[in-house]
Amino acid sequence: MGDSITMIIMASTSLAGLAIATFAGLRGWQGWLDVKRLELAGSGRREPRSPAGDMIEMADLRERVRKLESIAAVIDL
Repeated sequence: MGDSITMIIMASTSLAGLAIATFAGLRGWQGWLDVKRLELAGSGRREPRSPAGDMIEMADLRERVRKLESIAAVIDL
């Protein structure tokens, strides 16, 4: 009799622990999804860049490509 009660208590405790862990995991997942939604919503609100900013970015990209080409050609900078 006492052994079956112990088993029921252990099973109930395990089930409660699993439910708490599942609930915490789902809350974390929802929080992560909310963060991603905010990131996506915020990415469309950027101000347009000036032509000078575009030229600087293009120069930076050209410099990166030049460095990568020199690495590919096994040339030390």
